[in-house]
Amino acid sequence: MDPRALPPRLVIDPSLPPAISAELRSHLHILRMARSGRRMDTTHNPAILLILPGFLLVLAVVAGSPLLMTAGVGIGLIVLFRWMALDSTYRTTRRRLRLAQAHAQQYILPEELDYPCQMLLRRAQNAVEAILRSRVHHAGLIDTIDNQVSLPEEVWQIAQRLRRLSSMHAEQGKIIPRDLPTGMEDAFKPYTSALDAAWTSLTRRVRHLEKYAKQVLKADKVFHTHTRLEALAAKTPEYQELLADTVRDDLAHGHIRELADQAAHVRKLFEESILQARQTAGELLRAPIGPDDMSGPPAVRPPRV
Repeated sequence: MDPRALPPRLVIDPSLPPAISAELRSHLHILRMARSGRRMDTTHNPAILLILPGFLLVLAVVAGSPLLMTAGVGIGLIVLFRWMALDSTYRTTRRRLRLAQAHAQQYILPEELDYPCQMLLRRAQNAVEAILRSRVHHAGLIDTIDNQVSLPEEVWQIAQRLRRLSSMHAEQGKIIPRDLPTGMEDAFKPYTSALDAAWTSLTRRVRHLEKYAKQVLKADKVFHTHTRLEALAAKTPEYQELLADTVRDDLAHGHIRELADQAAHVRKLFEESILQARQTAGELLRAPIGPDDMSGPPAVRPPRV
C-alpha cells in the first residue's frame, strides 16, 4: 500500500512535557475513551472480588466449621493476589484516563478528521519525518530553523486547523440542502468559499513542507556522494603518486587536475544543495499560518469518502 494513502498518525501538542507526551502516545485506546466521554466501569471494581471469601469466613465463624474456615482462607489468599493484580491495572487505567481527559485539547486523533484532511495531514507528517531522518539534519547542516522544535509545531498547527475545517465541513454538509432552490446558490456561496479558502491555505502550507523535504532529500544524496568523495580525497596523494610513476607527465598532470576538479565540483553541488534547503526553510518561516494566508484561487478539495 502506498504510504501516502495511509491514515495520519496521532498528533500531540509539542509543548507538552516529554513524559506526558510519551504516556499519551503509548495508549491510543485511552485517548479514544477520553474523547468519547466514556468513564471507568465501577461495577467491575476489583475490590468486589473480596466479597466471597469474606462471606465464607463470616459463615465459618458463625457455624464454627474448620472446613469452611480453611476454604475461606484459601480462597481469600487466591482472591487477594488476584485483587492486587487487577487493582493495579484498574488504578493505572483510571490514572491514564484522567491524564487524557486533562489534556483533551492537546492531542488530535486521526478519526477526528475527514478523509481529505487526513490525507493532507499525512502528507505533512511524511515530509517532516523525511526531514528529521535525513543525514544532513543529523549532521546539523540544515538546522537553521531548529527543525526538531519548529517542524513538530508546524504539524500541530496544521492538524488543529484541519480538525476545525473537518468539523465545519461536516456541519455545513448537514445545514446546506443537496438540492438548492433556483437562485439560492449565491446565498450559500460565501460560506463554502470560506472553507475553500481555508483548504487552499493549508494545502499551500503542506506544499511548503514538501518542498523543504524535497530539497533536504536532494542535499542528502549529494551529502552521501560528498562523504564518499572525501574518503577518496584523503588518498589523493597515493593516486597522484601512482599516476606520476606510471603515466607520462603530460597525461599525469591532466588526470591529477581531474581529481581536483571533480572534488571541487561535488563540493560545490553539496554546498548549493544545502543552501537551497536552508532558503526553503526560510520561506517556510516567512509564511506562517494565519487568517491573512488565504490569498489566491481555492484549491480543489477532494470529495469525502
